[in-house]
Amino acid sequence: MWDLVCHFTAATKLTSLKATAGKLGYLEICQVRKWAPLQSVMPCFGMLRCAFATSTVVKAQAQGTAVEHTTEEEAVPKVESLVVVITGASRGIGKAIALSLGKAGCKVLVIYARSAKEAEEVSKQIEAYGGQVITFGGDVSKEADVEAMMKIVVDKWGTIDVVVNNAGICKPWNYADTLLIKMKKSQWDEVMELNLSGVFLCTQITTKIMMKKRKVRIINIASVVGLIGNIEQANYAAAKAGVIGFSKTAAREGESRKI
Repeated sequence: MWDLVCHFTAATKLTSLKATAGKLGYLEICQVRKWAPLQSVMPCFGMLRCAFATSTVVKAQAQGTAVEHTTEEEAVPKVESLVVVITGASRGIGKAIALSLGKAGCKVLVIYARSAKEAEEVSKQIEAYGGQVITFGGDVSKEADVEAMMKIVVDKWGTIDVVVNNAGICKPWNYADTLLIKMKKSQWDEVMELNLSGVFLCTQITTKIMMKKRKVRIINIASVVGLIGNIEQANYAAAKAGVIGFSKTAAREGESRKI
C-alpha cells in the first residue's frame, strides 16, 4: 500500500516523505515497516527524513519459550529548537511524529480531541527526552479551537515553524464504515469536517499568523484511498482526495511566501 503526503497506516505499513524546500509538489514516498526516530531534521525543515529501523529477532527454544530481541537506532541528532504543532498527536501516527521530533529537540504542541490521558503520556515522554511540550485539547474542525491552539504556541514560544495536520478518522466512533447507499448525512459530515475542514482551518490560520515570517512548513496527512477509493469509505476517500488537491493548491499559493 502506497500513501501520499506522509500517510502512515497504524500497526501495518508506514511511509516516509521528503518534501523539497519551499514546495510540496515533489514527493519521495518510501514504504517502511515502522516509524523510526528521525535521523535528520533540517533547520529550515525543508526536508523530513525517516530512518529505517533495524530489527533483529532471536528466537531461543529454552524450556518451551521463545525469546525476542529487538535493536533499533536510538541516537537522534539534536536540531535547532523548531516549534512544531501536531494535530492528533496523542496516539498512532501523530504520537510517533511528536516523540521523534521531541527527541530531536523540537518544541512540540501536542493536540488531542478525546485522548487526554494518552496525550499527557506523550508529553511526559517528550519531557523525559529533555524537550519542551504543551498539551492542548481541542477540535480542529472548529475555527475557535484552532485559533486558540495557534495563539497559545505563539504566546509561549513566539513563532510556529512546522504544522503537521495529522488529525483524522477513518470512521466516526459510534458506527462502522458503511456503503454509500446506506451512509447518513451525519456520517458524511463528521468525516469531512475533521479530515478536510480541519486541514483547511489549521493551514489557513497558520498562514495568516506566520505569513510575514516567510519560512513555515505545513505537512498534510493524506491517503492512497484518496487516489483510488475504497468500498464503504466514500466519506473518507472524498476527504483525503480533498486534502491532496487542497495541499497542491496551498503549496502554489504559499510558494512565493516560502510556506
